[in-house]
Amino acid sequence: MVLTLEADAGHPVLAPSPIPLIRSAAVAHADREVADGRLVRVRRGVLTPASAWSALPPWEKYRARVHATAMTHPDAVFCLESAAALLGAPIFGHPRDVHVLDLPNANARLSGGLRHHTTAQDRNIVRIGGLLVTSLIDTTVDIARSRHPAVALSVADATLRLDPTASVEVLVATNESRLSKRGRRLARWPLHRASPSAETTLESISRGVIEWLGFDEPVLQREFRTGDFLDRSDMWWEHARVIGEADGELKYDGRLQPGAEAIRKEKERDRRLLCHASRIVHWGWSDAIRVDPLRSILRRAGLPQRRPESSQELHSLTALLDARSLR
Repeated sequence: MVLTLEADAGHPVLAPSPIPLIRSAAVAHADREVADGRLVRVRRGVLTPASAWSALPPWEKYRARVHATAMTHPDAVFCLESAAALLGAPIFGHPRDVHVLDLPNANARLSGGLRHHTTAQDRNIVRIGGLLVTSLIDTTVDIARSRHPAVALSVADATLRLDPTASVEVLVATNESRLSKRGRRLARWPLHRASPSAETTLESISRGVIEWLGFDEPVLQREFRTGDFLDRSDMWWEHARVIGEADGELKYDGRLQPGAEAIRKEKERDRRLLCHASRIVHWGWSDAIRVDPLRSILRRAGLPQRRPESSQELHSLTALLDARSLR
């Protein structure tokens, strides 16, 4: 049995489509508009302006596809990455399929880009903004049981930030209470390590890489007061007096603030933090995903690798993700 609940004010809000979606039937000459390059088919029966589509990063194209699917399948129950996209959790790149949950006695299948999953297990289904999705807690456990641990950790960290009813204990208990053992052990690593203090997806990915490289676990969001300024570091290794900053490229590309101004403010902040630390190191997406650069950065900062590296997790992460799709 699947339990359906109405989302209340304490639950995440629906992440809207990032672009306008138009039903093909509402366009007089839809095929001509598509052929001329003015419109793009997001999925069969749903169009969008080509200029809006081309401007989207991959993960927002995926969220638009999920919303387009909801227009053509209004009774669909979205799960896995599709539910995560609607609930505001991290999405990596542009997943191939839209995922929906079907009845237990149905057949799992892939049809028209729509992957149907079946389960005999209860899921909390919430209706948000008129759409049906697996709850953020169930979505997180589903992803933790079936996806790379770094991806699962990013989603679990985000869940603790987004859903006030979520906690590590709730995530772990949900995983352990399911009758199916499939994926249970895989899910334990990210769910036990989830933390709302990891404020960005890059910080979550970096946490996984740092552990698999054998470095000590850092303290997250440590505050340092210098005069009238209160600064927080992304990561802090007290024994080595090293501060680590996971910086996404967006911070410097001018979309949030002029790049030169961002660099000036960062230098001023670093000078303040050096009153408390011996070293400050910065890294970005490509450093974390390629692994070798982040290892070198942390070694040069004087951090010891206390455990053997987990080559399987590191290699599979590099094979799965790339910096171009994650900025």
